[in-house]
Amino acid sequence: MRRLAVPVGVMAVVVGAFGYVGSVDPNEPGHYPVCPLLRLTGLYCPGCGGLRSAHAFAHGDIAAALGSNALAVAGYVLFAVLWVVWTARAARGRPLSIAAGPALWWGIGAVLIVFSVVRNLPFGAALAP
Repeated sequence: MRRLAVPVGVMAVVVGAFGYVGSVDPNEPGHYPVCPLLRLTGLYCPGCGGLRSAHAFAHGDIAAALGSNALAVAGYVLFAVLWVVWTARAARGRPLSIAAGPALWWGIGAVLIVFSVVRNLPFGAALAP
């Protein structure tokens, strides 16, 4: 059980965060700060709509979560898969090692930039929050 302490602790923090966002509606003004990039430029960053996405996801409304920020929903799924792998390996006493070389980080950066650009163009309006 001691080997599972860290993965279970991480999941407890994530569940607590989703519980808070699920109970405090980001669709009502005044609960959360506005994205500085959106406020200053009117452009959506890759995280814009992430709180609304998490709120909808916490309430089981996957369609609304995807509509608010599809990339965030992909992140939730990726986190869930990695957490299950991490927990299974920890239960067996084997550490989780993810080789995150420069190519992976450049790829993640490229996805974030392309997502940001597309959601701010007229043909990518479906990706805007």
